[in-house]
Amino acid sequence: MPLLLLSPHAVVLCAQASPSQATSVSAPRADDAQWRAQLEAWRTRRERELAAPDGWLTLVGLEWLKPGVNSFGTAPDCAIKIRAQAPQHFGLLTVSGKTVQLLAPAGGFPADFQLDGKPAREGTLSADDAKPSTLSWHGLAMVVLPRGGRYALRIKDADSPTRTEFKGLHWYPPDPGFRVIAKWIPYSGPRVEKIPTIFNTTLDMPAPGVAEFTLNDKSLRLEPVFEGGERDKLFFILRDLTSRTTTYEAARFLHTGLPSNGVDQPGTLVLDFNELYNPPCAYTPYATCPLPPEQNRLPVAIEAGEQRYSH
Repeated sequence: MPLLLLSPHAVVLCAQASPSQATSVSAPRADDAQWRAQLEAWRTRRERELAAPDGWLTLVGLEWLKPGVNSFGTAPDCAIKIRAQAPQHFGLLTVSGKTVQLLAPAGGFPADFQLDGKPAREGTLSADDAKPSTLSWHGLAMVVLPRGGRYALRIKDADSPTRTEFKGLHWYPPDPGFRVIAKWIPYSGPRVEKIPTIFNTTLDMPAPGVAEFTLNDKSLRLEPVFEGGERDKLFFILRDLTSRTTTYEAARFLHTGLPSNGVDQPGTLVLDFNELYNPPCAYTPYATCPLPPEQNRLPVAIEAGEQRYSH
């Protein structure tokens, strides 16, 4: 993810700002070597994880499962065709309500086909975003995930051209002016936002409050959400004016720690926009990325973080 992510109200001014100086509270100085070193390490780690054998660059398929029986493999008669050099018939995925099961094809499972690191066996699969069952065969990995009331088979190939031909990411230069201190205002009670996705579905994601800050002389606010079962960090899904020119058109993501006094109490929150990064759908058409809710579409240009990806 983090869907990623992932990855998600009155304005109170925290500080007046200019394009190169968003806040003066606890922001790093331009010569803050430690901050720059930490940012560079974070960016290096991001590229390494993206290009890992199971990273987003390996995603080669997202196939929707229909209720009932879904055969999958490379054979022409398979309902779901695997786009790789692989066995003709892996097996059958059956969908009944909220239960997804794996059944063997005629002749049994192919050699080296595994379920969660062990020889494949028939039975119910976990279709949980947090910890789905993993079907694997050599460099191929497949998981069943819930999406908008349906199930989809996500397919990754460690030998995909997107990964083997990866030449690195593009970033704005580090700018300490885009590390701001926001005012955290918690919601009075539980709130769930319907977050749109690139596939015209919606995700129900808890939203604990809103972060208010000033950037480029504008009073702004962003609403984070909790991603999956994680409650130790906040997930911001946003878009700004650079999406028209230099950054990914749909969205960028930002993860932060929790506010200074927790999510239930007023406090402050550090937003380092130098750590903005692209969602998986910036690299592959097979990702089900969340999109920014209306309140997170900012009328300013945040020239910080990851830029558009070019192959």
